[in-house]
Amino acid sequence: MNAQCHSDGQHLDAVGAPPAPPAPTRAEPAQARRLAAPRRLTTLLLTALLMTVLLLAGCASRPPARDGPEARPPAGLERVPDAVPRVESLRTGGPNKPYEVFGRRYIPMAADLPLAETGLASWYGRKFHGQPTASGETYDMYAMTAAHKTMPIPSYARVRNPANGREVVVRINDRGPFADGRVIDLSYTAALRLDLLRGVAPVQVWRITHDEIRAGLGAPRAMPPELPPALLPTLPPDDPAPGDPVLASPGLWLQLGAFRDRDGAARLQQSVLREAGAAVTQVAVFEENALFRVQAGPYATRAEAQDAGEWVRRHLGIAPLVVERR
Repeated sequence: MNAQCHSDGQHLDAVGAPPAPPAPTRAEPAQARRLAAPRRLTTLLLTALLMTVLLLAGCASRPPARDGPEARPPAGLERVPDAVPRVESLRTGGPNKPYEVFGRRYIPMAADLPLAETGLASWYGRKFHGQPTASGETYDMYAMTAAHKTMPIPSYARVRNPANGREVVVRINDRGPFADGRVIDLSYTAALRLDLLRGVAPVQVWRITHDEIRAGLGAPRAMPPELPPALLPTLPPDDPAPGDPVLASPGLWLQLGAFRDRDGAARLQQSVLREAGAAVTQVAVFEENALFRVQAGPYATRAEAQDAGEWVRRHLGIAPLVVERR
């Protein structure tokens, strides 16, 4: 019988059956496994590499979350009333137990004690709005609240902006801020009412004790009345108007603040002149590197500058920096 060809190309023997394959040997399965192992490893490595590339691309396409105000804050926030202090029992444990952040350990106050601080204030907004605070309450950036590193939770505090005399009362229900030099993190509305939304600025902070609350002393103190024109410090005829940059006299100066806008520098300058009186002889504004720097001086020696700086810190709540001008 002649050999035939199957449609699939296999050669058939005379009776139409394909030739039997050779019998496998014992060595073939082990050899097949050795050949397949490198292929599986290569596939796994390529898959892991692809997933890593996709993950990095996804992260790069999402900008980091930044804090700030909402696009359309509610109207009338400047009229939001202060937090109303009331006697609340201090919680044990929970937000009042010792904790550690960035390698630094903090021990919250465990008793109803007074606390007075001077330092920098910041504020936090939409990034944390609606998130739980250390107290377990939901953060509301439009309420009169604040975060403090060690005041017992809950507490009430009076916060004053020495640059304009404004004061507010806030409820402490969160922990922070943890940047060096900062003493309190305000809600958006509290910062708005203190005119601190432009950035970090010096403040004075007092914790309101239970005894003060019972005595009705928890309300913010009234803003200092405007002095009549006859009592306001007067500038010599050749001096520039408040807020206008001047040429620096050589010597040591106390830097009281730096602003991106002239109006903020002028407000601080006028406030220091009004409150310091004869204790500070001259407060000037210098325009340098796109900033308006408010500085007091000049002083002949570093000891004089440091003495004046200590007076400013104690009485005005501002931590000045001694700088030298040539």
